[in-house]
Amino acid sequence: MKEWSTNWKRSKSPRKQRKYLFNAPLHVKSKLLRSHLSKELQKKYKTRSARVRKGDKIKIMRGTHKGKSGEVDRVDVTKQKVYVQGAEATKKDGSKILQPIHPSNIMIQEMKMDDKKRLKRKK
Repeated sequence: MKEWSTNWKRSKSPRKQRKYLFNAPLHVKSKLLRSHLSKELQKKYKTRSARVRKGDKIKIMRGTHKGKSGEVDRVDVTKQKVYVQGAEATKKDGSKILQPIHPSNIMIQEMKMDDKKRLKRKK
């Protein structure tokens, strides 16, 4: 039985959408980690979104940490989540952990441009 197909176009069924995302290979999941750019970056790079990377300065737009800004600590490609310094959750024992955030809920304010080919790549 085939779990994931490149020929899959669309479905209204949430079950099939979740299955597609869950079973997608890493190179496809990586492409889904794109996030909106700030207005200044959109004008500068002439693109609306970019792949989130470790070291980027971002602003959280949705959720319990809405309005907070911070630096991306790590990006989990398999779970499609971003971990931001400053967006922490407190556990019952009092310890703090970084809370995972979906890339659609953040906006990139400042990009780490140590890789010159970063924005030249096509989605």
